[in-house]
Amino acid sequence: MTLTIALLQLIAGFLLLIWAADRLVAGASACARNFGVSTLVVGLTIVGFGTSAPEMIVSAVASFSGKPSLAIGNALGSNIANIGLILGLTALIYPLRVESATLKREVPILAIIMLLTLGLMWNLEFSRFDGIVLLVGLFGLILAMVYLGLKSGGSDPMSVALAEEVPESMSTRAAVLWTLVGLVLLPLSAQVLVDGAVTIALLAGVTEAVVGLTVVALGTSLPELAAAATSAYKREDDLAIGNILGSNMFNLLGVLGIAAVIHPMTIEPVLLNRDTLMMFAISILLLLLSWRRGRQGIINRPSAALLLLAYLGYQTLVITEALAARSTALVQ
Repeated sequence: MTLTIALLQLIAGFLLLIWAADRLVAGASACARNFGVSTLVVGLTIVGFGTSAPEMIVSAVASFSGKPSLAIGNALGSNIANIGLILGLTALIYPLRVESATLKREVPILAIIMLLTLGLMWNLEFSRFDGIVLLVGLFGLILAMVYLGLKSGGSDPMSVALAEEVPESMSTRAAVLWTLVGLVLLPLSAQVLVDGAVTIALLAGVTEAVVGLTVVALGTSLPELAAAATSAYKREDDLAIGNILGSNMFNLLGVLGIAAVIHPMTIEPVLLNRDTLMMFAISILLLLLSWRRGRQGIINRPSAALLLLAYLGYQTLVITEALAARSTALVQ
């Protein structure tokens, strides 16, 4: 019975979390636009945050609840799922073209952010200072996005696509209402989700980090799946890939940054030795598979299948090791 309740909490938390994040982004975007903020700026900031909002809120609530391993697992697991599962599934259906500008701009920035995160994790601790460093990086990233978008005059494909996501016909009254609804429901739904995840971890005899890397990371990555599939269907390949890379940047800077500022944490060695390594490995694999010297890159179906298999293999490893650790603990 307890397991059934925990599963219902998890499912209800996911559904409500995703809906609340969508309403918050729509309401806040419309509010900003109605008060005269440039649609381009709104798209690059509020809408750009949209798909990472579930991870940020869940990790914040997990940290408040004294479950930092769940927060870290959620961030790392979501980044791995974004590339292996989301891009893998999307490109398996619609092969994605990769513009050279994406490889030259977004990929190096993501690499720098991953190296920064690795450096801060190296001592197996995330202090409040580390969290502040990551949040300063997030603020700098947002400023850079806005600067580049304005500098291009709104002609950058990704900037245009994000600006198009800003609601045009929502009244200020409705926008304020939806913003408040989102602000209230996001933390409530995240608390329900975290409670369910922690209960499942206890009942399954695995760590909270394992649940964060698997079930929670998969659930909070659903907005990225919806965004990538929609962009691919519209043949907005740059937006599909840009959203994933941008979400991964926000996860490391924002999700981990917020979690560390709220609750300094000790990092389980396996999260550094296995999961952070996997995040680097699958990111490098994406670069190698999409790189085409001197011409437009592409993530074709064989490459997509390889990304998906890498993700499934990783998930199998995490679950297998968790069950083995549980068996060892029971024997002792």
